[in-house]
Amino acid sequence: MIEILDTRELAQAKQTGALVGGILQDLKSRTAVGTNLLDIDQWTKELIVGAGAQSCYVDYEASFGRGPFGHYICTAVNDAVLHGKPSDYKLADGDLLTLDLAVSLGGIAADAAISFVVGETAAPEDLAMIDATRRALDAGIAAAVPGARVGDISRAIGTVLGEAGYPINTEFGGHGIGSTMHQDPHVANTGRPGRGYKLRPGLLLALEPWVMQDTAELVTDEDGWTLRSVTGCRTAHTEHTIAITDNGPEILTRA
Repeated sequence: MIEILDTRELAQAKQTGALVGGILQDLKSRTAVGTNLLDIDQWTKELIVGAGAQSCYVDYEASFGRGPFGHYICTAVNDAVLHGKPSDYKLADGDLLTLDLAVSLGGIAADAAISFVVGETAAPEDLAMIDATRRALDAGIAAAVPGARVGDISRAIGTVLGEAGYPINTEFGGHGIGSTMHQDPHVANTGRPGRGYKLRPGLLLALEPWVMQDTAELVTDEDGWTLRSVTGCRTAHTEHTIAITDNGPEILTRA
């Protein structure tokens, strides 16, 4: 299903997006060496409930996961890159953490992710990888103009990631979003320009460049959800929900 939102729904999407962006920055500011991933999950629950919003994750079931997710945020550490299920783990200095959050407010969902290094010891290669996903996201957003096609976004993202030297997985990527979290169209992180769905004002897309340092192959953790690099290498992931408008793309999940 591909949804085109009306004026009222777009206004609500902006509120939801601001909430998601704000929660992620709040969580980042609280996270330090010694923080337990389960504490981050609890903080997220409190912030969502306090805003009168609903989690898109806690009851979510999907073909790529085992049973309901059961948590309010994805916490992916080091070699984990997607769908990181919070566990009883205390963060160490130098850990590379991704927080991925989707929330629904007023019937409209928004989805975003940030990667950052915990503590004071940041490996240059980790910072370079995070930066590559951010630059790729910027490129993808710039390509998301009315009349362009999904393949134009994919090509823009993939060009940045490829030039930075990272293998690109196309199994998981960006997606449409609206009254539900995951919708068509799928937005792969590399692709051919001029192909795919033609972008229209009112379309919401969650764009999410993610990479692993030396592989494009994933393995599923024993928890049934967390996806890790098959080689154990580090990973990074950056995501925003955007709206296609007559004036170009608008980022909704900026804090």
